[in-house]
Amino acid sequence: MQPQSFQSSELSRNPKAVFDAVEHGAVSITRRDGSPLVLMRQDDVDGRDRLLALAGQLIAASLAGPDRFASHLADRFPWMLALSETEREQCAQEVLTAARASFDTQQPHLAIAELTAWQGTAEAIAAGLGGETAEWLDEDVPVERP
Repeated sequence: MQPQSFQSSELSRNPKAVFDAVEHGAVSITRRDGSPLVLMRQDDVDGRDRLLALAGQLIAASLAGPDRFASHLADRFPWMLALSETEREQCAQEVLTAARASFDTQQPHLAIAELTAWQGTAEAIAAGLGGETAEWLDEDVPVERP
């Protein structure tokens, strides 16, 4: 998707229109005296930076080969060690899949959310949560409320 484009003079004449457009994605600012500039929200830049950092970690972990990918990823994200070996394998595969989707759709939040969710799971396991079987209440059980 091509960013919306504005001339640099439009930025000073009608900044509201330019800033409103930035809320929907990157905006290209064309200039007569130089190459175009891109105006983006800081959140979007931060998301791209985090996705690129994750990509670097995924590439580094993949250099060990597909059979060692999860263990090498755990070297880069030590919180993964709180997961079982099967869970580490699942985590690595799901993070990799989400990263591929993020790059293909230009939506960094897909991979970041997947990584964050797995980290939260690992932290909960490390804190001793999740070992008990949940006891579900039937819908007919009355609940007393103050």
